[in-house]
Amino acid sequence: MRIWDVSPSCLCRQHLLGEHRELHALWAILTEGKTGYLKHPETRRWQGKLAALYHRHEALVAEMGHRGYQHHSPLDPARATGLREQTDYVDPPAVQLELLRGKGCDCRTGPECLCEQPARIENAAREEHDGRA
Repeated sequence: MRIWDVSPSCLCRQHLLGEHRELHALWAILTEGKTGYLKHPETRRWQGKLAALYHRHEALVAEMGHRGYQHHSPLDPARATGLREQTDYVDPPAVQLELLRGKGCDCRTGPECLCEQPARIENAAREEHDGRA
């Protein structure tokens, strides 16, 4: 299970859609009391940060829409509580880019892919969702 901390626009199709699927699994663990992966480091770093996870989801959805994918699995914004920014990492974002680079996929891994400004991602996702982008 992994939620990347790099720009969704840099993810290849496989990693974009895979992260979206895993984010939904993580959301269910954290909001519905599911026990699978409850003690996984990726799960633990999102505890108390459902608002940040919700906004990551919206950023993924915006990118999926940009690529022409249909999205039919919204998250409940009323459950998006806690901190709005993720600052805890299993691997720092720069290391995540190295991991992606080693996978031999079509992910872009340049410095422009670092998400060091979560508010920028949230705003882009919000604008895409509101039809302003």
